Amino acid sequence: MTFSPPSRRPSRPVQVGAVTIGGTAPIVVQSMCSTDTRDVAATSAQIAALAEAGCELVRLAVPDRAAAAALPEILRQSPLPVVADIHFNYRLALAALEAGVHGLRLNPGNIRSADKVRQVARAAQERGVPIRVGVNAGSLPPIETPPDQPPPTVQELRAGLPDRLVEAALGHIRILQDLDFEDIVVSLKAFDVPLTVTANRLLARQVPYPLHLGITEAGLPWAGTIRSAVGLGLLLFEGLGDTIRVSLTGDPVEEVRVAYEVLRALNLRQCGPTLISCPTCGRTEVDLPALARQVEERLQGMQAPITVAVMGCVVNGPGEAREADFGIAAGRGQGAVFRHGQIVRTVPEDELLQALMEEIERG
Repeated sequence: MTFSPPSRRPSRPVQVGAVTIGGTAPIVVQSMCSTDTRDVAATSAQIAALAEAGCELVRLAVPDRAAAAALPEILRQSPLPVVADIHFNYRLALAALEAGVHGLRLNPGNIRSADKVRQVARAAQERGVPIRVGVNAGSLPPIETPPDQPPPTVQELRAGLPDRLVEAALGHIRILQDLDFEDIVVSLKAFDVPLTVTANRLLARQVPYPLHLGITEAGLPWAGTIRSAVGLGLLLFEGLGDTIRVSLTGDPVEEVRVAYEVLRALNLRQCGPTLISCPTCGRTEVDLPALARQVEERLQGMQAPITVAVMGCVVNGPGEAREADFGIAAGRGQGAVFRHGQIVRTVPEDELLQALMEEIERG
C-alpha cells in the first residue's frame, strides 16, 4: 500500500512553454545553469545534461546585454523551457522577452520602480510569458523608519521577516494584478528553513498562484541536500508547492536528482527507479555498500518507476525484498533474487548483481 500526503493546495495553472505549473499538473522539477550564459556552448551542454537527468524547466542568469544577446541561440538548442533570471535592470527583462524566453523571474527587492515593472509586465503579457515573483530574504526592500522612531532591533527584524517576505511579494503581485496580469508564479526563499516554511504558509492563504519552493543557498551537496529535504518536505507534505528547485553548490544535475528523491519519498512523483538498501549491521555477510553502489550505477538513466531492494541479511532482507518490484537478499556467500514478491532464483554472491539486472531488464 502506498500512502500519500494531504491533497495539494488548489492553484491557478500557469503555462511555461510546454510545461504546466500548478492546477492538477505534477510538481515540476527545475534547476538553474551554473555556466556563464554568454558561453552558448557550455550553457547548452549543461541544459542538455539537466534534461537527461529529468529536469523539466531551466533558469538562466541574465546579468548583462551580452548574456541577453546569447539567449536566441541557447533557446534554439534548448530541449527545455527557459526562464530568464533578472535582477536590477528591467531592460534586460525586455531583451530576454524579445529573445523569446518562456518565463521571467523578477525580484521586487531590486527592481524598485513600479513603472519599470509595468513595462516588463505589458511586454510579457503581449507574448503570453509568465512572471515568477521571486522574493529572497537576503534582498528585501529596506525598512523605512520614521525619523522620530528608533530603528528596529535585530530580534525585531528577525521576528518580522516572514511578514516582510510576504508583503514584498504581495506588493509586486498587486502591480501585476492592476494590469490584469495573472500568469504569476511566486517564490519566498531563505536559507533558514523555519523562516521559509512560515512565510510560504502565510502566503499560500492569501494568493491563488502556484508556489515555487526552495531553500536558497542551501550549501554544499551533503548539508544542502539535508536542509533542502527538510524544508521542501515539510511544505510538500502539507500540500504546498507546485514546482521545486534544490539549490546546491555544485553540479546542478545533482539538484535534479535530489529533487526527485524528495518527491519520491513523499509519493508525489514516481520517476525512475527507487533504490531501497539496508543500513547494514553485524549480521551483514556481504559487502552491501559496494553492492548497493553498483546497483545504483546500473540503474542510472532508467525511466521506469520501479523499486529495487538490496538487502544484506536474513532478518529484514527477504521481507523488504518481497515488497519491492525487484530485489536481492544476500548472506553466507549467496543470495535470493526476487521479482514482484517471489523468489525466482538463488545465485552465488558474485552473480547477484548480474542476476538482478537480468530480472529488471525483463521487466
